[in-house]
Amino acid sequence: MNLETGRSYRITHRTDYRYSDVVTSSYGRGFLTPRDSPVQRCLSYTVDIDPAPADQSTSRDAYGNISSYFHVTHPHRELTVISSSVVEVDPPPADLYRSGSAVAPWEIARPAGSAGALAVEFTLDLEFPEITDAVREYAAPSFVPGRPLIEVLNDLNHRIFDDFTYRSGSTTVSTLVSEVLAAREGVCQDFARLAIACLRANGLAASYVSGYLATDPPPGKERMFGVDATHAWAAVWTPQNQWLALDPTNDQMIDERYIVVGWGRDYADVPPLRGIIYTDSESSVIDVSVDVAPFEGGILHA
Repeated sequence: MNLETGRSYRITHRTDYRYSDVVTSSYGRGFLTPRDSPVQRCLSYTVDIDPAPADQSTSRDAYGNISSYFHVTHPHRELTVISSSVVEVDPPPADLYRSGSAVAPWEIARPAGSAGALAVEFTLDLEFPEITDAVREYAAPSFVPGRPLIEVLNDLNHRIFDDFTYRSGSTTVSTLVSEVLAAREGVCQDFARLAIACLRANGLAASYVSGYLATDPPPGKERMFGVDATHAWAAVWTPQNQWLALDPTNDQMIDERYIVVGWGRDYADVPPLRGIIYTDSESSVIDVSVDVAPFEGGILHA
């Protein structure tokens, strides 16, 4: 890691469930473990579950994401899942956004031949179609023929940022891109999915990325625990087999403040937590808090 420009983080992701009646059995699976990559290293990871699970394991999916499974059989009205990790993140390579496919006409980044074989599935629409005429119309001003790919991405980022209002609670994980486009509001996962639909509508391979964004406190203010959150953004494949990642929620390309947990074709591929419970409970409450704190544990590399 470049110790002058890279960053290290300690991430604590806590999820609390409370039920109105006893849960006799709870199955859960989540994507909470940060990935390793050429610019990111997960140095440690633990997950603590209360009540303690009778069965617990980890596995990798087809995209290389790490998922955690657990089965709690002890009767409970509350369930807590706390994942803790330490991650190092390097800045993007200096020329990532200034050379190669980034500065070539965007059409060249459409997957073709053997080099693009593994990326083709990321050009396909979802089972419930998201690439509508309205999406194509919205995307069109960014995709000027022959325009450099990085200019397309920056323009799409900027337009989504300007045209849509971030409003917590205005959507759910099942809200369609068409509904977001009509309402002109949403949250990070909605803006990422809109960008992905626009990219796929023009034949590019785009992935949904789930992770965390480190937020620095305002000058003179101390950090507050638990004010960070999970985050989502998009990435587009290039013929160099690199993915250029964009964050329309914040109108920027990603840098060393972004910690990747998982990626897939859509949110459903990498949800932080999901599960099945057996209960007569008629209501439940879920509270989530995330803390992404600078880590200065003295980790050294040769």
